Amino acid sequence: MDKREKSNHRLQEQGITRRSFLKFCGVVAGALGLEPVFGPKIFEAFAAGPKPSVLWLHFAECTGCTEAVLRTSNPGFADLIFDTISLDYHETLMAAAGSTVDGILTSTAESHRGQFFCVVEGAIPTAEGGVYGMIGGRTMLDIAEEICPKAKAIIALGNCASYGGLPAAWPNPTGAMGVEGALGSGLSVPVVNLPGCPPNPVNFVGTLATYLLSGKLPALDGDGRPTFAYGKEVHGQCPYREDKSRCLFEGGCKGKKTRNNCPSVKFNDATSFPMQAGHPCIGCSEPDFWDTMTPFYQKS
Repeated sequence: MDKREKSNHRLQEQGITRRSFLKFCGVVAGALGLEPVFGPKIFEAFAAGPKPSVLWLHFAECTGCTEAVLRTSNPGFADLIFDTISLDYHETLMAAAGSTVDGILTSTAESHRGQFFCVVEGAIPTAEGGVYGMIGGRTMLDIAEEICPKAKAIIALGNCASYGGLPAAWPNPTGAMGVEGALGSGLSVPVVNLPGCPPNPVNFVGTLATYLLSGKLPALDGDGRPTFAYGKEVHGQCPYREDKSRCLFEGGCKGKKTRNNCPSVKFNDATSFPMQAGHPCIGCSEPDFWDTMTPFYQKS
């Protein structure tokens, strides 16, 4: 049985058809700005190649980023994620608890030092030594300082992990920060920020696909975001920008100040995005958006 047959067999065992997986990879290729021919190449990179190890840390957050990832469809990401990556640690999805979980995290980070992707979801409280965020008797800051520097790369998933998000909104009594802010300039591991509240799961997969295809992380902008996803303003991609009856700028839409690919990639199997549903953009992929973009709504 060759690699393609093996990958098809694995997908069938997960209840995922080759066609649906190829379709999803085509969406990822489009988000990366690649020609459709790269869809099958991304498929082979994920389905037939070695699965990258991922340790997924949860800090000060609402778990909305995980929920967004798990609720994609065609194929369902809950199935797809287990066939494309080796998810070795994820507190929300793991059956184990307590000291067993602590042991898995520390031992896996050590045995896979320099080889795993560390996904961070949530801001990191830093005030008073980080005591405002505790897991298993340890501060979130302490856990981040131990695990993150051992990774091959860090993916800050969501605005909280990227820039502090809601936990860092004024007056920020816990001293919450994004990964780079909390760990400081001495961090030598590259960080890819995927802000959003929540971010589009396609951008997460696109980041991993870029690495698997090229051996390099995607090009980043000045705020640490992949340019393939955050290189254009939302307003410039919005199909309603010229339609006075649908444009939500007068109602508080922040699309002119926000860089993201929501209108082009959309959410839930390319079904919709906020403005299509009649909701203005709130600028959730920008640093400090809770302070700089409010009020989110205005009377039009």
